[in-house]
Amino acid sequence: MPEPRLLDPAIAMAAVQARLDARGLNLPERGPVDDGPSPDQPGHPEYHRKARAEFALARWTTAVPRRYTNARIVAHPAAAAWAQQVATQPAEARSLLLTGPTGTGKTHEAWAALHAIAEAGPARYELIATTAADMYGRLRPGGSEAGTETSLGRLTRIPLLLLDDLGSAKASEWVEEITYRLINERYNACKPTVFTSNYPTEAPRDPKTGTIIGPGLDVILGDRIVSRLTEMTDVIVLAGRDRRRAA
Repeated sequence: MPEPRLLDPAIAMAAVQARLDARGLNLPERGPVDDGPSPDQPGHPEYHRKARAEFALARWTTAVPRRYTNARIVAHPAAAAWAQQVATQPAEARSLLLTGPTGTGKTHEAWAALHAIAEAGPARYELIATTAADMYGRLRPGGSEAGTETSLGRLTRIPLLLLDDLGSAKASEWVEEITYRLINERYNACKPTVFTSNYPTEAPRDPKTGTIIGPGLDVILGDRIVSRLTEMTDVIVLAGRDRRRAA
């Protein structure tokens, strides 16, 4: 019994097309078939980004004080750009220093930026937030933490740190040493940090005499700390009236 002959697919398609042409019909053009997962299915990048964002926002909600749970919108463009870079390129991101008088919204802006990072769905979202006063209180010998080295190590290693009210503690050699060790470790490791402070990095001076006419972080914390802060941070100055008193 002779073997069946296989018809060339191209010849077969040409024959079909000739019959359709004779009737004034055409074969529909076939485009590429998208059989990949949709954004709401596992395997799609957006699906996994949303899952990471959900996890990060849960951590943000756990960490944020009740006062700032409504901190959602980043007001300053530079702070929004910083948050985007931390979310997408944490190894290349700088740190952020928000300065300005009391009540100008520095802490609110810091928490809004941290929320924006979480909402973007970063690959990793681990956060510690503390005020400078609370940090010194816990680290001080006899404080609430078990040991200075262990606690300071956590603050230096955490991927994302918010240190609020930098420069608010009474100056001392111990305060300067702890602050230097923390900032120097994060500076060397290039770990993004959000600082807020009522003081500028450099004390204002009289333009004629050069005399210091107000406090600055260089006077409060020392030049070696401020030198690192200057290099590692983008500085945003918030001005205006005290919102708390205005309210």
